Amino acid sequence: MSDVPTVLVLPAPAQGHVNPMMILSQRLVEYGCNIIFVTTEFIHNKVITSMGNQEADVTTGSRIKLVSIPDGLGPDADRNNFRELFDSILNNMPAKLEKLIEELRLKDGVIVSCIVADFSMTWALEIASKIGIKGALFHPFAASLLALNCSIPRLIDDGIIDSNGLPMTRKTFQLSPSFPAMDTDSIWWAKIFVPGSANEVFNFVVHCMPHLELAEWWLCHTTTDLEPEALSYLPKLLPIGPLLRSYDHDEGVTERSLGQLWKKDLSCINWLDQQPHASVIYVAFGSTTLFDNKQFTELALGLELTNRPFLWVVRQDSDCNNKMPLPNEFKGNQGKIVKWAPQQKVLSHPAIACFVSHCGWNSTIEGLSNGVPFLCWPYIVDQFFDKQYICDVLKVGLGFDSDENGLISHEEIKDKVDKVLSDENMRSRAHVLKEKLLNNLKDGGTSSENLNKFINWLKE
Repeated sequence: MSDVPTVLVLPAPAQGHVNPMMILSQRLVEYGCNIIFVTTEFIHNKVITSMGNQEADVTTGSRIKLVSIPDGLGPDADRNNFRELFDSILNNMPAKLEKLIEELRLKDGVIVSCIVADFSMTWALEIASKIGIKGALFHPFAASLLALNCSIPRLIDDGIIDSNGLPMTRKTFQLSPSFPAMDTDSIWWAKIFVPGSANEVFNFVVHCMPHLELAEWWLCHTTTDLEPEALSYLPKLLPIGPLLRSYDHDEGVTERSLGQLWKKDLSCINWLDQQPHASVIYVAFGSTTLFDNKQFTELALGLELTNRPFLWVVRQDSDCNNKMPLPNEFKGNQGKIVKWAPQQKVLSHPAIACFVSHCGWNSTIEGLSNGVPFLCWPYIVDQFFDKQYICDVLKVGLGFDSDENGLISHEEIKDKVDKVLSDENMRSRAHVLKEKLLNNLKDGGTSSENLNKFINWLKE
């Protein structure tokens, strides 16, 4: 087995990072690699719990071994506090990761041949370099955002941002003449809603950048059709998207849902089976979005007002402080509410008409890969850029307009749902884009070829 590469995969500790890197790991397994999938203990426990604690099923006989190391924070720490979490990770995890690699070698005879590190965990590439193993970067967001990160010195020189990363004035700018215009209002590190955090996030990005040069490969969850200009701007960056879960295999539910932090409610698929073709509004805001009571009420009443069937994901787990009561006047008769959904399976269902989304990049890719038009409701960081890209560049979605109090009203929700569902041109563009994206995964497709090149390099 010595010629089988063992790849250590290290995502940042969040659902939007764990999910695509798990799908990448499953692809690498299909090509004959072994995977050590390393997460923080906090995330690891969520992954195991979401599968009904079937850890033995996952790690025994599987070529993906789930391993955890502590992030250094206490059990009750607020892991949504970006600064505390990543300070603790930087102070605690590097030494523990190095120790883990050594223990794997001494105790289990496992030689790690490559580390694939998430952009937010690029410190691991220093460890790879130090101990003489290969290193690769995985960027889980749009390629355009990595292009933006790589342009920070120029953005400062051009007076677009100050030395703390904050926009100098509200305006649009281009990274190159062919690059789609970007808005200073969607510079992702400035869209953190914890006061004073934007500068800390910016400094963290600046800290990550030099490590990128230690990676021999830069992989990104995108496609050439989606972001040709960004990929031309960063020729080293290879698109390997869309990373989609496979539902054709005979592998168990455990394998398919590996990497999910919450247990999926599969009853929604049976419910969708009962709904007319292209009739259902799917509403899901990812793992971090929080609404206040007023906005939650407007959303509930807006869905009711559409008079259409809807499937709405409302998280109710222990670390979600979003447990809001539905308004008394909300009947919800035409809808179904679940705590967590098998999103890719939902989006591929013929009953889905449109996707009301926070526009996280994974959700964006999944929606685009299923030809579903978007209603964009961004909440934090890169989601504002993704919304702009969906609406203005790809033209497969609309945004919501808030009122003078910053509230998206129930009338506005109904109005935009009606507009999207009556726009045949938008639906047609979404279908064309879907075909382009999926062609990347076929034999000879760009993403498929890129992944082949990466795997051949791993096996050298």
